[in-house]
Amino acid sequence: MSHLAAPASPLSSPSLSPNPMPGDGDSSPLPERGRRKAVLVVMGATGAGKSRLAVDLAGHFAGVEVVSADSMQVYRGLDVLTNKVPLHEQKGVPHHLLSIVDPSVEFTCRDFRHHALPIIEDILDRGGLPVVVGGTNFYIQALVCPFLFEDMAEDMQGCTLSDHPDDTGLATDDVRSGYEHLKEIDPIAAQRIHPNNHRKIKRYLELYATTGAQPSHLFQGEAAEDKWGRPNNSRFDCCFLWVDADLHVLDNYVNGRVDCMINDGLLDEVCNIYNPNAAYTQGLRQAIGVREFDEFFRLYGTKKEPDEIKTGSSTSMVDLHDDKMKSLLNEAVSQLKANTRRLVRRQRRRLHRLNKDFGWNLHRIDATEAFQCTTGHSWNIKVIKPCTDVVRRFLCNDTTLASKNSSDDIVGTRVASRELWTQYVCEACDNRVLRGAHEWEQHKQGRGHRKRTQRLKQKCKIKSTASEVEV
Repeated sequence: MSHLAAPASPLSSPSLSPNPMPGDGDSSPLPERGRRKAVLVVMGATGAGKSRLAVDLAGHFAGVEVVSADSMQVYRGLDVLTNKVPLHEQKGVPHHLLSIVDPSVEFTCRDFRHHALPIIEDILDRGGLPVVVGGTNFYIQALVCPFLFEDMAEDMQGCTLSDHPDDTGLATDDVRSGYEHLKEIDPIAAQRIHPNNHRKIKRYLELYATTGAQPSHLFQGEAAEDKWGRPNNSRFDCCFLWVDADLHVLDNYVNGRVDCMINDGLLDEVCNIYNPNAAYTQGLRQAIGVREFDEFFRLYGTKKEPDEIKTGSSTSMVDLHDDKMKSLLNEAVSQLKANTRRLVRRQRRRLHRLNKDFGWNLHRIDATEAFQCTTGHSWNIKVIKPCTDVVRRFLCNDTTLASKNSSDDIVGTRVASRELWTQYVCEACDNRVLRGAHEWEQHKQGRGHRKRTQRLKQKCKIKSTASEVEV
């Protein structure tokens, strides 16, 4: 099965094994360190080349093992849609936390931390170098930061007001009902999240049911301001590599990757898990690329016998002669591309925020030229070399790479943390909800918002003119 990936490149030296062990070849050894244990973290938006970089690093550093921090790749199934690294592209580098969870089970940040920590400790105990890779930034945050709100909830068990979460309205499956209930018990917390964010609404209600305390009080206390989101006091010494590229380059890349996924059997995968009565708010069905094909498969199911649906191939689905089916399929593919591009923007905004507002020392590597070049040589020069330079300095305990921890940074973090509680609603864009001034300003600068605002002004002007004429 082929996958569209970042521009191909060979390892820089053919004498290096894909995953050399300490002492093999010319790979840099792991030095003795008089500090916390070293962990590499490769971050970036979807499609930026994180997984490929992690495998390439194994050709330069001994004992590399990859720990996936992807909220959808942890589930079994949808290998093409979730873009799991195929076995042949892993090049012998051990990969952890891929396809380990039942697709119907909810897997939280805390679950990830509980699974990842023992794996990382085991790699370190064996003298290896863990490389945490993923686009789910909250997973990485939960791993490297010493503070999770679930931990606070456990510490406050003595304050529990109810032994029955159903008493708080938690039993309902109605997302809007849950959000309305959250607004009643904690309007500040409700303002912090989008009304359709089912997972976070449920989590806030669970926190309230468990502790009897308003979630906003947990999020806005001094402990939260000082600890949440900051890698200080982490049990590991982390080196953060951020693989990035110009937005238009990433947009073009993810558009092409979706086309390749369709050719590689994406429709077969989604068809195999499709259930017209299933919810898209839990487990693997939350993945971008499942919900988008709902209307297509609903109509497809009416035109095929049940056994034909399961045995049908993606080729037969693509080569349709029904105009309505073709239209729905094209719309679904276009929506998948659009939603993936939106995901890229959310991930990049989050990384900028971690770097600027939360004191993470992210080493940004610009891979734009590597994406635009047709040979692997550019990937080696523009991505692998600067990354290996950063990692070598990190492993040699170069103090110039240390994260800043000044009082100004802490004050800035507190201001940013409070600011995230401000919610903006854009009436021109169908009452879209934005979190924080940064997201609001970015939204106002967007082309779509400007066009809608202009059309709204023109409509108001026409109505005003018509009213004057009637008078």
